[in-house]
Amino acid sequence: MITAVVSSGLQFSSLAAKETSSPEEARVLLFEDQFDRNESQEVKEEIGNGWASNSERRAHGNKQVDLKDGAMRISFHESADHAVSVTHPAEFRDGLVSLRFMLEGKADSLGLNFADLKFKGVHAGHLCVVKINTRQVQISDLKTGRMANKYYELNKAKKLTSEMQVELKSKSKRFPNRLDTNRWYALQVRIQGDTMSVTIDGTLVGEFSSEGIAHPTKRLLRLAVPKNAVVDDVQVYSLSNS
Repeated sequence: MITAVVSSGLQFSSLAAKETSSPEEARVLLFEDQFDRNESQEVKEEIGNGWASNSERRAHGNKQVDLKDGAMRISFHESADHAVSVTHPAEFRDGLVSLRFMLEGKADSLGLNFADLKFKGVHAGHLCVVKINTRQVQISDLKTGRMANKYYELNKAKKLTSEMQVELKSKSKRFPNRLDTNRWYALQVRIQGDTMSVTIDGTLVGEFSSEGIAHPTKRLLRLAVPKNAVVDDVQVYSLSNS
């Protein structure tokens, strides 16, 4: 077990390091980041290590991602016209994302969005997503759901038929899950075949199966933050069965 001290002086245990796999499962570490580095200045973003954000395009260049106290702090800027999106390349078919996160306010949330920008059948490459807030976890198939080209524009124009609305509801599932604010949690998001599962602090919160999740090439991880979130100890693996 890994133990560390956060800025409040309290200790936490990193359950992410305890995540287990079956004997037949082979893992390849694609990238990891502990964010234990300093920026050269505090005005502009300097995330480094292959990360990028939408702050230049969506927040007029205002800083929304800050490396502080050995963690990545993500905060929506009042001038932004879109949620903060912090991205890193991560190409796999089946994979596992392990990280620690903290939500400091009751209205805060964190999304893990998996995308393939080369796939043109959906808006902005969206394939599937996990959204976590202090009340629940939501898992969604975006490829055959609301980001599919046949639904996206109709949804924006509020012209979906009743049959389409029923179909879209079947592409997402919610799981009640209470989280405390200002507390670190260990998260694992696993994608295998058409199933995505979410584990928090070693407990399975929920899993959801839908055909779009099985898209063969997830190429990009997006951390989506509409308000604020703190992230640390990110690890992304490609999974295969031997």
